[in-house]
Amino acid sequence: MEKFCRHFNIVIAEDDEDDYLLIAEALKGDDSIGLIHWAKDGEELLNYLEACDKLDSGSGKKPNLIILDLNMPKKDGREVLNEIKTHPKYKSIPIVILTTSQADADISQAYQLGANSFIQKPFKYTDFKSTMEALQKYWLNIVKLPA
Repeated sequence: MEKFCRHFNIVIAEDDEDDYLLIAEALKGDDSIGLIHWAKDGEELLNYLEACDKLDSGSGKKPNLIILDLNMPKKDGREVLNEIKTHPKYKSIPIVILTTSQADADISQAYQLGANSFIQKPFKYTDFKSTMEALQKYWLNIVKLPA
């Protein structure tokens, strides 16, 4: 019997290239990942979502998960989170906040705006890698995401 393998598309909205590369590298080991798209700021993320929306619905590029930094140039992660979670076509996309902030106000605001998870970026490489592996396992292997 043939095993069905669903491919997940992930957008990483992160202005720091080194952090993006660490996140992408940790996720690339999963065979269920179809596409990893890098948005360098909030505007790029929103433009990417709009472009996916304009493509044929069968294009398979719409993200199943967004990993979003809070502190980015052009359009801040908080603004982007609010826009996505109030948009009828995008609001069901799960969003994981991955940021250096550990401020209680940022955590509360992110959840109030509709974030599905809030993770503080670990500073040590080994901790960062372990966190990304846990994120990958939870969001791609345990949770059922919308198509």
